Amino acid sequence: MFDLIIRRARLVDEQLVDIAIQDGKIAAVGQVSGQAKDERLLDGTVYLSAGWIDSHVHCYPKSPIYHDEADNIGVATGVTTVVDAGSTGAADVDDLWQLTRKAQTQVYALLNIARTGIVTQNELADLKQIDKSAVRAALQRLPGFIIGIKARISSSVVGENGIRPLQLAKEIQQENGGLPLMVHIGNNPPNLDEIAEQLSAGDIITHCYNGKPNRILTPEGELRQAVKKALQRGVRLDVGHGSASFSFEVARRAIAQGILPDTISSDIYCRNRIDGPVKSLAHVMSKFFSIGMTLSQIIDCVTWKAAEGLRLTHKGRLEPGFDADLTLFTLSNEARPLLDSEGETLEGQTHFTPLAAVVAGQWTVTDEGKAKNVFDL
Repeated sequence: MFDLIIRRARLVDEQLVDIAIQDGKIAAVGQVSGQAKDERLLDGTVYLSAGWIDSHVHCYPKSPIYHDEADNIGVATGVTTVVDAGSTGAADVDDLWQLTRKAQTQVYALLNIARTGIVTQNELADLKQIDKSAVRAALQRLPGFIIGIKARISSSVVGENGIRPLQLAKEIQQENGGLPLMVHIGNNPPNLDEIAEQLSAGDIITHCYNGKPNRILTPEGELRQAVKKALQRGVRLDVGHGSASFSFEVARRAIAQGILPDTISSDIYCRNRIDGPVKSLAHVMSKFFSIGMTLSQIIDCVTWKAAEGLRLTHKGRLEPGFDADLTLFTLSNEARPLLDSEGETLEGQTHFTPLAAVVAGQWTVTDEGKAKNVFDL
């Protein structure tokens, strides 16, 4: 007997399937026979995907700058897994781990290469902040929690140090088994060409569609050669929307040229969740309908592609043996204004409405699911 069977779930390819769950794992997908301790019959209109993964958030509640609660940006909005992207360094990552153990949302961390994380906006202006031995010790203490490292490489963060913090980040990466490295880009110096030249296969450029002068497109709207070569080497692009790092114009022009993101992430924290322009991962995902991406492309960016980039090998796919992390949602069609980080507004027509998140087989109704009372979960 299964723990749970969800029946008549609509996949993004419009198939209707049953999903059986046992011991927190997906046991079967398709036409499932047999019984379960609990069954949920959907009406065939509710979409179901692998659980959404937001690969760039800030959920360390004690951060003085970027803070939030994991469940506010996680299961309450249909997101089953969040990855805190550098809020903490070796000095306080243990506290982040402890504070997030009671969350229903699954929480992982990218460790800031600066010992104190983001306590100030210029954590890499002092190279003494980069303590290789402290990083290694943190990785050894929390190997299942810390899944990579984060380096913020823009002028306000690195000060006079230019490209040197990134070079040290690459050394840390290589000395610790080649773990994923996420690199924040923004205003120069250092120039994005210098940054791109340092990156290798699997490294992640976040804020990839920012509208700042130091962006991935030339003034003529073409992809910078250094970035093109980096992508050819296997460097990945992450959205990391945030308060100041997403431009409709840049994203639209890039996507029209086939420069699609590998991952769609929010860079969410309490302020841009409450006041916008981020609001939620679902809200960020909805923006991509208006700038050239399809439903399946968008879902790929928050499921298997996100899991692949962060080496979460048991997440992101609706296949037997994978974690029973699921997101249930509907699509609504109505005109609503959407805002980027540059102040541009466009009218979106299609929008995600997350109704429930299932984490290791356990249900949580989202805030929107409760408000709409679509079904009793």
